[in-house]
Amino acid sequence: MSFVWPKMLWLLALLPVLVLLYLWVLKRKRRTTVRLASVSLAKLAAASGPGWRRHVPPLLLLLALTALLFAVSRPTATLTLPLSERTIMLAMDVSGSMRAEDVKPNRLVASQEAAKAFVNNLPREVRVGVVSFAGTAAVVQAPTESREDVLKAIDRFQLQRGTATGSGIILSLATLFPDDGIEIQHVTGQRNFPGSAGPGGGSIARPEPKPFTPVAPGSYNSAAVIMLTDGQRTTGPDPLEAAKMAADRGIRVYTVGIGTTSGEIIGFEGWSMRVRLDDETLKTVSALTMGEYFYAGTAEDLKKVYESLSSRMVVERKETEVTALFAALGALLAAMAAGLSLWWFGRVA
Repeated sequence: MSFVWPKMLWLLALLPVLVLLYLWVLKRKRRTTVRLASVSLAKLAAASGPGWRRHVPPLLLLLALTALLFAVSRPTATLTLPLSERTIMLAMDVSGSMRAEDVKPNRLVASQEAAKAFVNNLPREVRVGVVSFAGTAAVVQAPTESREDVLKAIDRFQLQRGTATGSGIILSLATLFPDDGIEIQHVTGQRNFPGSAGPGGGSIARPEPKPFTPVAPGSYNSAAVIMLTDGQRTTGPDPLEAAKMAADRGIRVYTVGIGTTSGEIIGFEGWSMRVRLDDETLKTVSALTMGEYFYAGTAEDLKKVYESLSSRMVVERKETEVTALFAALGALLAAMAAGLSLWWFGRVA
């Protein structure tokens, strides 16, 4: 816990003074009590008096003042809060190397199964979109709350050549921010933007992009990108430039690496290719965007990664001022002190 106005905490030093003042008042009352006629009457009066109950209301009042003084200092705390609205973009590698069987049954099937389990574990109100990327990128499912549509889109992956990690990030951003005017011809391989063809097949004018003002990295809490890849970039835009675009929009990019970092040659159907996981770039992408990097060497590791991400995607840790809580606590304690005093002694004193 921290405080916006920590200097106000010095007011807590007044509390011991109030305690001493209370003790002095009690002692003074004892001295000024009317003398009783006999010792037996004094004992009877002591036995029938309020006893320990007379100290309860002042104690509650002291606690109330303590809570109110904390409230004056404007305390803040980091709280874990549920997100009311969330969109998750899954950017998944569909390059030919995803056929490799070092992750059983192979990298593609393992990533599909883990991604589908991840989607099924998300709350129904979380929207999920899917982007596949190899040499180019494509939106295979626009953000939706329909889990069936997302699962079908993941099952429709078609392997291609090339690995354009930057394209996967940029197309995910363009999907999340369609009005920002993000240029995507170079990442989709299409002449026109998706959905930009007119009735006759010609291009139509795109709406004027809204003015864009960069925000703090990781500050946009309503969306995130999860990117899975097993190789290093071979084509397309620089993933670090794409990460900078995400950071400027406050989007966190969580990267998941699957495969070998040392590199190996994998052959399929008469052709071969050398693949190497560029984990350093993936770590940098996640660091630039305030996300996190995960490495999955097996199908079980990949499943655990997505389980971890599932729990992170629906809550946020936010520094929140909790002044109202302390003020409410102080008011409640003060009301209890007054109520008990009125109940036990017939007066508020």
